[in-house]
Amino acid sequence: MVERTGDPGSAGDAEGVAEALDRPLPEGVRRRVVALVADAFGGLTVTELPAQLRQYARFTPTRRAKFAGNAMAATVESDPVFRQRIAGRLRETQAELAEAIEGGSPPAAADPVDVAAIAYVLRPVGWVKLVEAAGEEAQRVSAERAAEEAERELRRLREELVEARAAARTETERTRTELEAVRKESDTLHRKLRSALSDVKRGEAALRKAVAELDSVRSAAAVRQATAEGEARRLRARLAETESALEASRRAAREGRSVEDMRVRLLLDTVLDAAQGLRRELALPPASMRPADAVDAVEPGKMTPKDIATRALSEMDPALLDQLLALPQAHLVVDGYNVTKTGYPTMPLDKQRLRLLGGLAGLAAQTGAEMTCVFDGAELAAPVLLAPPRGVRVLFSKPGVTADELIRQLVRAEPPGRPVVVVSTDREVADGVAKAGARPVSSALLLKRLART
Repeated sequence: MVERTGDPGSAGDAEGVAEALDRPLPEGVRRRVVALVADAFGGLTVTELPAQLRQYARFTPTRRAKFAGNAMAATVESDPVFRQRIAGRLRETQAELAEAIEGGSPPAAADPVDVAAIAYVLRPVGWVKLVEAAGEEAQRVSAERAAEEAERELRRLREELVEARAAARTETERTRTELEAVRKESDTLHRKLRSALSDVKRGEAALRKAVAELDSVRSAAAVRQATAEGEARRLRARLAETESALEASRRAAREGRSVEDMRVRLLLDTVLDAAQGLRRELALPPASMRPADAVDAVEPGKMTPKDIATRALSEMDPALLDQLLALPQAHLVVDGYNVTKTGYPTMPLDKQRLRLLGGLAGLAAQTGAEMTCVFDGAELAAPVLLAPPRGVRVLFSKPGVTADELIRQLVRAEPPGRPVVVVSTDREVADGVAKAGARPVSSALLLKRLART
């Protein structure tokens, strides 16, 4: 920034050299001067700054005012060149206000502190009066604020005093009421204490009378006890005599009854032997009918695999299969490839067979039911070398015979009444085995049950 020497500011500095403050700069004006210098500081180059202020060139205005405030205030006061450079920045940033102050007619609406701070930097003619007027105004405002604050504090203290007096009156009344209540309660307790002492005296008199009566009763009881013990000894003697007589009479009765018992037993043995001889002579079979069998009534039926479906279970609930296999002598017949191609169709056939047979082996170990797994022999290119797992019978259909027909043959081979469960989703197989008395279930049901194993 090039310093101006012919502008009004230079003339003002020249004329204002003779002007000087005869008192310290008011604190409010000083803070505003530091703020103005801190803001204008950034518009100067490092070479334009005094040596003692160059270290603060990169600071923000706020940090600059905080850490370099005293140094900037002292430099503005002692370094006219630096002050003129700051004044030049103020003429650019606050042109109207700076021009009015230098013209000697600051705006009436302007803040006196701002006017004084700018006048202090620009140093126009009469700047000392502006600063002093700003200080007086600031003191007046501060005094007014202090007076207002004191008035508010006085009002607050008066209100607190009124509240404290009211609280003290309330507390006094409450204390007086509590004291009166305590006095009444004390009088009541004194009356109760006197009554209790009177009761204690009466009780002690009654106790002494009771002790005397107790001694009298104990003496009478001792006399009665001695009399009772004598009577008891006499009664025990008579009881012993009576027991001896009773034992003698019992012994005589047992001897007489033993003879009669022997005669009755001999007669009973004779009748039993005669009855057994008569049964052998007539070749009578054991009685197969009972009187209750002749009464006409409806007997309950036995549980069959078909009845399991009526027990409120879904056709896809694995518990249904558990109930079917829990029937006595249940036989589970599985359409092998129908199950494997439903559950894991992407696996090779040999892996399908091994996975299904492994699951059936676990199910057989859990339920104890007989299990037969049937595979279609037409699917085989050569005989299968397979060791059936424990508890599972593995069958392949012969050439020309399908696995469905082999399953129907297995069902027909079972005796009527045996629970047979067939696993297949083939509707033709399911309908055929159902007509033969077996219970068909879907392959998905078996897969769900094996997934729980």
